[in-house]
Amino acid sequence: MKTLLLTLVSLILLSSVLFSCSKEDDGIYFNENTEVINTTNVTYSTIETEILNLVNEHRTNMGLTSLISLNIISGVADGHTSYMIEVNQVNHDNFAQRSQTLINEANAKSIGENVAYGFTTAQGVLNGWLNSEEHRKIIENPDYTHFGISTDSNNENKNYFTQIFIKK
Repeated sequence: MKTLLLTLVSLILLSSVLFSCSKEDDGIYFNENTEVINTTNVTYSTIETEILNLVNEHRTNMGLTSLISLNIISGVADGHTSYMIEVNQVNHDNFAQRSQTLINEANAKSIGENVAYGFTTAQGVLNGWLNSEEHRKIIENPDYTHFGISTDSNNENKNYFTQIFIKK
């Protein structure tokens, strides 16, 4: 009897160890490709600097406050721009991951994101965003305090853009 009881207890303990640590399915699925976040060597290209300046100029012309650029935001944006180039598609995939990173690393309270493809100038991409009601709402959101930008080109020299806004 003792042997049977000891065997049952051992099986129960072994089962709980094996199955209690299994990954829980939370219903949120991410693409297999991961986005790398580079925050140590963030530099801004001429077009990225122009976009940041044009967004702030637009905001101040509307009576809104200028936004402060943060390298952590640009690093997160850069990871997404690289991802879009890798999958050859403009998208907001993995936005929840980017948001969580910015909540954890930049103390973000709210996050907005604009993406684009194919524009060749800073003014062109800004006009594209401003001509879209949803993108314009993000740029003109009075609650945002900080932003970041990333632009890169694919093998065909087509530009991809990710701009992220946060409220701290």
